Amino acid sequence: MLRRQKLGAPEHKRDPAAHGGTLSMSHNNTRSFFSFSQLVLSAGNLKSPPVLKHSKITYFEVEILDVQSKKQICIVDKVPPSSTLLDVKHKFHKACPQWYPSRVGLQLERNGPYLKDSVNIQSLAVSSIITLYFTDLGQQVGWTTFFLTEYTGPLLIYLLFYIRLSTIYDQVESTKNFRHPVVHLACFCHCLHYIRHLLETLFVHKFSGGHTPLKNMIKGCAFYWGFTSWIAYYINHPRYTPPSFGHRQVSLAALGFLMCEAGNHFINVALAHQNHSGSKACFPSPTYNPFTWLFLLVSCPNYTYEVGSWISFTVMTQTLPVGIFAFLMVIQMSLWAQKKHKLYLKKFYPEVGRSAPQSQEGTVCELLPNLLLICCMTLGTSFKSILPFSH
Repeated sequence: MLRRQKLGAPEHKRDPAAHGGTLSMSHNNTRSFFSFSQLVLSAGNLKSPPVLKHSKITYFEVEILDVQSKKQICIVDKVPPSSTLLDVKHKFHKACPQWYPSRVGLQLERNGPYLKDSVNIQSLAVSSIITLYFTDLGQQVGWTTFFLTEYTGPLLIYLLFYIRLSTIYDQVESTKNFRHPVVHLACFCHCLHYIRHLLETLFVHKFSGGHTPLKNMIKGCAFYWGFTSWIAYYINHPRYTPPSFGHRQVSLAALGFLMCEAGNHFINVALAHQNHSGSKACFPSPTYNPFTWLFLLVSCPNYTYEVGSWISFTVMTQTLPVGIFAFLMVIQMSLWAQKKHKLYLKKFYPEVGRSAPQSQEGTVCELLPNLLLICCMTLGTSFKSILPFSH
């Protein structure tokens, strides 16, 4: 029994975790848990680390080919998706300095229209390579330069004829013949017309920064400058004869001219400020100004007023060159009005005929027969002034 007791070790010696050992380990575990809790509380909320997303930007390559030969001119690489066609033109200009951006015409197809500078490159992309066709538009000029040059010429040319230079008229005859008051009035009206155009070009009209070929400016200047020379030569000639119906005809025509000039100006101001909120997404409409109420009849009353000015000037001076010029202006303004009216309908009323207001469906062409009739009647009374120096 004693030997058996010696062989059997005491329970507390066989199990070290018993009694005091058990208390010691539980105390250590409590301390460890308390320390970990303090660490968690001091560290705050545990968040998973952010996942880094590697975004890859896709760049486009723009291949520019000659529209005639289809030969490659250059490749504009690393074009961001947010780029516009104007950005591509600037990069193309760096590669080919002889073609500045306004001279470059780019097409998606060889026979397609020229793309606007505001077109986004991504909207043209079918793949990472975009093929565009290049056309040299020739020398370009800004619209402000275009109109200032076109309108300054007639103003100065008319004044040269008005002062009766000795190189144009016979000096002896110029001093001998008395100038009729309508000659001075015609000079005032003619200068007022082109001064208004110049001031509106500088302060009223808002151009989008576009350009036009230089040849268009040359043609426009040849038209206006040439007709001004012809008109001014007849009206300021020493043997010019006054209108048939005298002072009454001149006064009524001058009043009509001034009213049309005022109406033209107010229409241009209304078009420049269609909406006081800054939004221009609306069909042109009349304002409280009575001169703008012509919007209720036609879409482009500025062209109607322009034609009215020249018809009034024709009646006032009763000369054939002015009548021919007024007749050509009727044709030109009617064509411009038709074109602008279609643009209005396409922009503001895509479903033509369903939502377009009836009062806006007409253009200046509705007034064309009446204007032509007035012009022909004026021409009929102007034949006596075809050769003013024959009297």
